[in-house]
Amino acid sequence: MLVIHRRTEPKPDWSAELHLNFEARSKSRLRCFSADGEDVGLFLERGQPPLHDGECLEAQDGRIVKVVARPEALLHVTCANAFELTRAAYHLGNRHVALQVGDGWLRLLDDYVLKAMLEQLGARTEAIEAPFQPEHGAYGGGHHHSRAGEEDFNYAPKLHQFGVRT
Repeated sequence: MLVIHRRTEPKPDWSAELHLNFEARSKSRLRCFSADGEDVGLFLERGQPPLHDGECLEAQDGRIVKVVARPEALLHVTCANAFELTRAAYHLGNRHVALQVGDGWLRLLDDYVLKAMLEQLGARTEAIEAPFQPEHGAYGGGHHHSRAGEEDFNYAPKLHQFGVRT
């Protein structure tokens, strides 16, 4: 089994590829197979952003593994103007939908309920197959409500501190 514990800077050469959808790229613990069929165990540090297309990992045996975003069924959303696109993004964000943002478009995992909502708002939706790389979120580092072990848990980047005056 190819065991991977860490991310590494991009490399020009790699010996294996992992073709993963967004859900799989979001996991810190995963058993999967390389593109060549080798059994892979992924054991990454918890609380990190999802793996992105083209990212490199270093296996325990020193091999470099490249992450490839697998195409998925997505809704490609466009609108007549910036106001309508902003409104669509607001309603999707209000539902905590993972969202990829582009210049004049939004993408989300295909969902018939969200498609109907977007069309009711006047948005145009198109079913496409493409790699999905949604925004990670302003605070990064994941989301939790536990107070246990807070000294080791940091949101990065820290955009603001509530109640602190400078």
